[in-house]
Amino acid sequence: MSGPVLLPGDEGYEAECRIYNLNVPVEPALVVGAAGAADIQAAVGFAARQGRPVAVKTTGHQQVSPARGGILISTRRMKGIVIDAAGRRARVGAGAIWQEVIDEAAAVGLAPVSGSAPLVGVAGYTLGGGLSPVFGRSRGYAADHVRSLDVVTADGELRHVTADSDPELFWSLLGGKGNFGVVTALEFDLFPLTHFYGGGIYFPGEHLADVLRAWRTWQSEMPEEMSSSLAVQRLPELPEPLRGAFVVHVRIAHLGPAAEGERLIASLRAAAPALIDTVGEMPYTAMGAIHMDPPKPMPYFDRTTMLRAFPAEAADKLIELLGPDSDSPLVSVEIRTLGGALDREPAVPNAVSSRGLPFVLFGFGVGGPDQARFLSGGLDEVMNAMEPWADGRRMVNFLSVEEATDPERLSEVYGAERYLRLAATKKAYDPTNMFRVNHNILPG
Repeated sequence: MSGPVLLPGDEGYEAECRIYNLNVPVEPALVVGAAGAADIQAAVGFAARQGRPVAVKTTGHQQVSPARGGILISTRRMKGIVIDAAGRRARVGAGAIWQEVIDEAAAVGLAPVSGSAPLVGVAGYTLGGGLSPVFGRSRGYAADHVRSLDVVTADGELRHVTADSDPELFWSLLGGKGNFGVVTALEFDLFPLTHFYGGGIYFPGEHLADVLRAWRTWQSEMPEEMSSSLAVQRLPELPEPLRGAFVVHVRIAHLGPAAEGERLIASLRAAAPALIDTVGEMPYTAMGAIHMDPPKPMPYFDRTTMLRAFPAEAADKLIELLGPDSDSPLVSVEIRTLGGALDREPAVPNAVSSRGLPFVLFGFGVGGPDQARFLSGGLDEVMNAMEPWADGRRMVNFLSVEEATDPERLSEVYGAERYLRLAATKKAYDPTNMFRVNHNILPG
């Protein structure tokens, strides 16, 4: 091994195991701090001989299980980033986070299809599909632009996987979220962009009804170059003077001229008096400022659903449950507009399951295990209220530790036909289900 191998009690073990959601302890029998693909091969071979499960993390924004008795492979040391400016591509190691790639690509006038939180790992985000608040509606999912992946499968082999070399494995990796091996590197397209028109508008929470109703109508009329979401927030991590305030946060990203963006959001700005309006031309390197996702780990509970429609009745229900007259314990409930290129199959298809669904709804409440029943109840109330418009399919990157915990429910997330195809790939490449510390696809 080139990187460290740590047992419980060793110096550095707890730091290596720490993840974003402090309510999910990670307590593996062994931690491997992989410094390269050979370390991962050694760890997988050891796990196979021991009959132990393998968990993988970079930043740990979606760890599902404590991994007790298992092997945790930490990829955060594998930081290699190579930008091919002429070919508009990046080759990225499994330990890279998005902000690192964004900054490297920006130096040559390019940008990746990165997500709302630039401190998450590139690999996990992409394997789960990858929804961008800037590029999504015009370019599709991050997974749609992957050219190749290097992956260590359960047999210990390091494979260079493309749509031509291993079509079923390539299809399954992109959407299958770590069920088929440990990705050591991936190569994907970049796009010419240095600046865009975007930011956020914070409205007082008492104007939720006016803002949500205006946003619901407005978003349906927007071109694919415009992406938006709306969040009802009681979030302590908001910057001053908003910290602890009850606000409606409308997020904007427009890939056309700034003047056109100004014109398109004029009706939104008129919906209510704003507390803060940060929308304007901004560099892509600062794209994390659109959502202002909390950067530090915290204890939380979350839920997600996807909507086939968002009619006036659904908006009214959210106003009732989250508005100023409610006693909602949730710090954030957001709805993101999808559509556009997110609905279209890419040139090389993949396993992403959420195409054709126009909205994703995501909520979370901050608190420790002692508040589990209280916060989960608040989340269930919102998700149950949206059930008339909900779909069984889900966006895999948004699944919580309490969602899709058995094959029947995970089959609904992917859709039955897609799930059976994923299960067949699982049987071919991981027949003993080594990679099961996740939203697990059983070998078919």
